[in-house]
Amino acid sequence: MNRSFWLLRGLKFIFFAVLFVAVAGYVTMSLWNWLLPGLFNLPLISIWQALGLLVLSRILFGGWGGRGHRAGWAHKRRLWRQKMEAKMATLSPEEQEKFRQKMEGVCAGPPWMRRRATEPDHTASA
Repeated sequence: MNRSFWLLRGLKFIFFAVLFVAVAGYVTMSLWNWLLPGLFNLPLISIWQALGLLVLSRILFGGWGGRGHRAGWAHKRRLWRQKMEAKMATLSPEEQEKFRQKMEGVCAGPPWMRRRATEPDHTASA
């Protein structure tokens, strides 16, 4: 592929990146100016202040991509799963089944239908 193709592709990428940032800033500014002055008596903001808010929120809550020192939720879940599998491997089959039954009673289903771990099952005594 020739040089002009890559130059055109790079310019197209830059154009769409700038367009995306401008639209995100405009949407943020519009939502702020529509909601927050009426709800909390805050001042109206400009597009530049909206872009500043987006950058600040990205710094505080989102990071700048990559895995670096911040592991994502998927990575933390994978580490927890590996840790639990290692612990389960040390238990006997009977202990594993007992643990699974206990966890099903405590963690399975919606919160209002869960039994507590220390609570006896009264449904079978009727």
